Amino acid sequence: MKQGLGNRLFNVFNIALLGIVAIVTFFPLYYVFVVSFTDPTEYLKKSFVLFPQTWSLESYKFLMATGAFPRSIGVSVYITLVGTVLSLVVTASLAYALSRKRMRGRQIMLLAILVTILFNPGMIPNYMLVRELKLIDSLWSLILPALASGWNVILMKGFFDSIPAELEESASMDGCNDLSTFFRIILPLSLPSLAAFGLFYAVAYWNQFFNALIYINDATKWPLQVMLQNILLNANNADLRMDVTTVAPPTETLKMAAVIVATVPILLVYPFLQKHFAKGAMVGSVKG
Repeated sequence: MKQGLGNRLFNVFNIALLGIVAIVTFFPLYYVFVVSFTDPTEYLKKSFVLFPQTWSLESYKFLMATGAFPRSIGVSVYITLVGTVLSLVVTASLAYALSRKRMRGRQIMLLAILVTILFNPGMIPNYMLVRELKLIDSLWSLILPALASGWNVILMKGFFDSIPAELEESASMDGCNDLSTFFRIILPLSLPSLAAFGLFYAVAYWNQFFNALIYINDATKWPLQVMLQNILLNANNADLRMDVTTVAPPTETLKMAAVIVATVPILLVYPFLQKHFAKGAMVGSVKG
């Protein structure tokens, strides 16, 4: 079909506008990446670099040569892996139990979960609970309070509701109990949903900042995001420079390198889960 002049002008305007928005959005990411790989000597001469003449890994080498930064990466990796696995286990198990109509007290538990979604107790009660459980300065204080999301449980329950009951009946006739049915039949069918919620949980654990700031006083247990904040505020602090005898690169290049290290892992994980994520993000949100 031939388009009129007005439609063609509208399409050109849309393309130009979206192109400008894309450039404005992408430029800060590009600048952070470029500065992090710029040779320190060149950066000191120019201060503003769009494409470095000399690429360098000095900022990354300096960060990794410290004791604090690699340790914070290890803490974040530990929290993310352990927390994501435990959160998926708790969320999937609870959602599956709530989706079975024969479960006693099902409606009361659903109501309790909805209450946690609508009403947040706030920071002080959460802190008092963590303190009473003696989890202050423990990495479990960053995992247990965020172990399950009521919203994710409700969505995953909707997915389990969509699985035909005949599958469970067939498994029961073949001699499977509830646990065997859950692990051998239900979970394999739930991979798209698990991938989607796993990504949500992983991003949340990887970006742990406020809870770590409140519950973790020991600097050796800081996750990456808290360490990143310290670098952004003061790239030459003593914690970062310990065990390092070389001269530190410019503060800005260190900051940019730290931002890249904190951002890239999640960006690398997403493409591998994209196929499942696109399907799992919608599954369970509607029924029918």
